[in-house]
Amino acid sequence: MTSDVYSVTSFTELRRDGLEVERWNLLHPAEAARKSYVETLLGDDASPVVAASDYIKSHSDQIRQWISAPYQVLGTDGFGRSDTREKLRWFFEVDRNFIAYTALRGLHEAQVLSTTDLHAAMTKFGIDPDKANPANS
Repeated sequence: MTSDVYSVTSFTELRRDGLEVERWNLLHPAEAARKSYVETLLGDDASPVVAASDYIKSHSDQIRQWISAPYQVLGTDGFGRSDTREKLRWFFEVDRNFIAYTALRGLHEAQVLSTTDLHAAMTKFGIDPDKANPANS
């Protein structure tokens, strides 16, 4: 199994591009429709897409409408309650283990990965399903 990893320098610019493309398509109905950069990059691939950021979830969520695949957003909604970035990411469930698990959960939902394999990954990554929801803390 392979994956692609992209570094997004500006979700805001990706949104501006998407909105500009939508406007152009709206005002040029006789022309071939254009695609946003996100649509061009990801294409029609149905593989799950995970956006992980140290910003609030809504920041990464602003490009959702241009992603045709299942899209999961991880972010640090709430106040910083950690003395290190590593602990912050663990607290808000946006560390490397939660990113990997979220991608595997997407594969499980696409019926590519079994429930047994998903539970094994949860154990391997040390994810406690009964951990308090950081949004409620």
